[in-house]
Amino acid sequence: MTLKDVKELIELVHAKGFAEFEIAQADFTLKIVANAPVVYAAPPAIAGAPVMIVPAHAESAAPVAAPTAAAPAAAAEETLVIVKSPIVGTFYRSPGPTADPFAKVGDRVDVGSVLCIVEAMKLMNEIESDTAGEIIKVFVENAQPVEYGQPLFGIRP
Repeated sequence: MTLKDVKELIELVHAKGFAEFEIAQADFTLKIVANAPVVYAAPPAIAGAPVMIVPAHAESAAPVAAPTAAAPAAAAEETLVIVKSPIVGTFYRSPGPTADPFAKVGDRVDVGSVLCIVEAMKLMNEIESDTAGEIIKVFVENAQPVEYGQPLFGIRP
C-alpha cells in the first residue's frame, strides 16, 4: 500500500464520517480513529466519600451531589469490571444463530475467554475478557449495533 493509497483512505473515511476504520493485509495494518477521545485514569474511589457529578457540557454549572440512597447500589456497581466495545459494529452473543452464547449471566470466565463477537465490515472480531470473574450483567441484546466504548458486559472479579 502506497502513501497515496493511505491518503485516499483517510480522505474517504473522513468524507463518509466513519468513527473508526481498520484494514489489514499480509504485512500491513492501518487503523484510523476519528476524533478519538482522550481518556484519563481516575483515582480510586473512597468508600463512603461523597460523589460530585458535573455535566461535561456545562462548565459553569454548579456540581450536583449524588443522592445518598443510591450509594449502596453505586458501591455494588463499582466492583464490576465493565467490558466495553473496542469497535463500532454489530454485537453477537454466539458464533451462530442456533449456537449457545459464548457467555451468559452467572457464567464464570477466565482472562482471554471469548465473551462475544462484534462484526465490523464483514469481519468477525472476538471480544475477550480482560479479567477473571462472574458475568453479572449483559448490557446489549443479540444482533444489536454497538458504538465504540459502549458497555457490553459487567464482570464481578
